[in-house]
Amino acid sequence: MDKIRIFDTTLRDGEQAPGCSMSFSDKIKIAKQLELLKVDVIEAGFAMASEGDFKSVKAIADCIQNASVASLSRALPKDIDRAYEALKNAKNPLIHTFLATSDIHLQYKLRMTREEVLEQTKKMVEYAYSLTGNVEFSAEDASRTDKDYLCRVVETAIKAGASVVNIPDTVGYSTPQEMYNLIEYLMGNVSNMDKAILSVHCHNDLGMAVANSLMSVKAGARQIEGTINGLGERAGNAAIEEIAMALKTRADEYKLYTDIDTTKIYSTSRLVSIATGKSVQVNKAIVGENAFAHEAGIHQHGMMQNRETYEIMRPEDVGMPKSRMILGKHSGKHALQDRFEELGFVLDKEAMAELFVKFKAVADRKRVVDDRDLEALVLAKGDSSIMHFKLDRFVVNSGDTITSTANIRLMIDGKKKEEVATGDGPIGASFRALEILTGIEFKLESYHINAVTEGEDAQGMVDVRLMIQGKSYHGRSVSTDIIDASIRACLNALNNAHNNV
Repeated sequence: MDKIRIFDTTLRDGEQAPGCSMSFSDKIKIAKQLELLKVDVIEAGFAMASEGDFKSVKAIADCIQNASVASLSRALPKDIDRAYEALKNAKNPLIHTFLATSDIHLQYKLRMTREEVLEQTKKMVEYAYSLTGNVEFSAEDASRTDKDYLCRVVETAIKAGASVVNIPDTVGYSTPQEMYNLIEYLMGNVSNMDKAILSVHCHNDLGMAVANSLMSVKAGARQIEGTINGLGERAGNAAIEEIAMALKTRADEYKLYTDIDTTKIYSTSRLVSIATGKSVQVNKAIVGENAFAHEAGIHQHGMMQNRETYEIMRPEDVGMPKSRMILGKHSGKHALQDRFEELGFVLDKEAMAELFVKFKAVADRKRVVDDRDLEALVLAKGDSSIMHFKLDRFVVNSGDTITSTANIRLMIDGKKKEEVATGDGPIGASFRALEILTGIEFKLESYHINAVTEGEDAQGMVDVRLMIQGKSYHGRSVSTDIIDASIRACLNALNNAHNNV
């Protein structure tokens, strides 16, 4: 069977989804998790887009050992230079440069002729190749490009040094049969196609990104680009978890394979969901809450007789918790670490020590700490090394006959700083006190609370998004005390803002 390379663009295209910006520390966590998932390429960002993107691409390039690290760049010298600067220390760097090829993009966006695009493709791929020797070229809006002209573009890019040529369905316009026909046409009409890998990058505007990708590999493509949970511009990208499990479950149909460690799919999905603050829909294939749930009596009866009557995959195949291990205040560090590893989280000693303290605090408040509590703890963990503002203590008073007040004390640069503020409710008072203490003015864009588990002692996960000087910053925290979680989530966002100044 032929191998299909998996190119993950969660950190670039996925982050471009509205409201899905990620903090620096979240990006590093996700990149390391993608390495555990065994994707072939991690597109770490768009180095030219901002100083923050440059820093995160560079940090990921510096720490990833087993996957190629890519940065997107327009087909311009300054973009390619910036990408190379961020990637130069990577073990296996990849410059991913792109240029639109459809007539509508040439006329209205680029204002270039077809011949000018061919010449620009040649020059910029040659230039990128001179820096790294590892170049991917994308023909933006390829699915709406004249086929014969697209063949000329692909041929030019390969001749200039591209080892991968990507055919994006940029606006999610194609159907599965159209993508099959296009890839088949390129495979048969590009004279030097045997010298490069043909890749596809399908968007989900008509809900066919995964189907389009799978039909493309049937026609000869050998790389699929996508994101975890299908995140991305507009309706998103092809979901990598669906691609991987389709190829694995229906190997009889596709006769293709990936190197993806499918047992890491669920933990990776959860990490991305928490980092972006975007919940996965309950009926989402592979990783949704109901993906392996059975309520109808006839289904339950069938499952009791033979699991395969209603399940074509096992939950453990994707790393989904198959049982709930009972952990409580008497549990030790080793039992906790074993359970984290079973859930797909690999933690160093420092992180484990910090989480053990938090686990004990939760266990003192709850009779049973289950898998979802543990996931919430590890996924909401901040990077203590970059916490400029640290919560020392708080006291909040509120009621229907008094004005809400919050007394909060922070540790800032090793010194204690305390403030009392009032507000419309305990959260409003707390956030006002934090604004005064940190000296950072912000507008609360969104505030969400989700129960992690059931019952009166459930942990609540608080997600906040703050607008600070025209930029949006995300923060989160978990606690059985919602005010505690809210204060810590707000501080998390303020630390992200402080670290991006």
